[in-house]
Amino acid sequence: MLKNMFEHKHTLSFEVFPPKKEGDFESAFEVMDALGKLSPDFISVTYGAGGSRAGKTVEIASYVQNTLGIDAVAHMTCVGSRKENLLQVAARLKEHNINYCLALRGDSPKDMSDEQFDARDFAHANDMMAFLKENTNLHMAGACYPEKHFESFSMESDLNNMKRKPDAGAEFFISQLFFDNDYFYSFLEKAEKKGITAPVCAGIMPITSAKQIGTTITLSGSSIPKALSNLIATYGDNKDEMRKAGIDYAIRQIRDLQENGVGDIHIYAMNKPKMTEEIVSAIYR
Repeated sequence: MLKNMFEHKHTLSFEVFPPKKEGDFESAFEVMDALGKLSPDFISVTYGAGGSRAGKTVEIASYVQNTLGIDAVAHMTCVGSRKENLLQVAARLKEHNINYCLALRGDSPKDMSDEQFDARDFAHANDMMAFLKENTNLHMAGACYPEKHFESFSMESDLNNMKRKPDAGAEFFISQLFFDNDYFYSFLEKAEKKGITAPVCAGIMPITSAKQIGTTITLSGSSIPKALSNLIATYGDNKDEMRKAGIDYAIRQIRDLQENGVGDIHIYAMNKPKMTEEIVSAIYR
């Protein structure tokens, strides 16, 4: 089980997303094959808002779990899901021998009204975790936010929310992406003071194009350190140089984390196996 793995080794994991179109599954499986050759300890598979791509998540996670023989962690979101929907997804995961999920609140579906949002079955991810713990055999991971969740009033409030997750069933955490390791070190120190002892995988997203940064900041709320800002200003207009510089930045980030005792690395692979291979080869060769 993944929970026990953290006690015995440093882990490497990737995040991937399911295809948007039915006809893209063959290429998606080829991406999984390539990533599988890098020997990650697990691969997490994202989930469409409100469960819009739940079936595709299960299909990709099943391929990872049963064809590649790599532990799959299927994302599950509760913001647009009723209890019965979650139980249906949990049953499908069980049918495919998938034992782990990353339990998230998720973003509201675009067609969800304020009234529907207020009437949702689960207000927070830890509420869903408690429900899944009581009603399924799933093992769970939780998300955490080194620079706090953008909706939280303060880091103190966010850490209190994080602490509720292990109590509700989370066995380990995967962090939101970050670009400044100092934020992550400070976050780990604060989490430890809160009595949070579950392992935390450090989320690293390589920035390989200048346009990627705007979307990334909007979705994650992560700050951009001067070193990365300078890198984008220098190489942003040159596609090949920007790609190389972004990969090098991610490599330096991971090396610094490892040198400072952070051994569990989660790469937001963005279904780019060549990029991921370059990073893994540089770090783990």
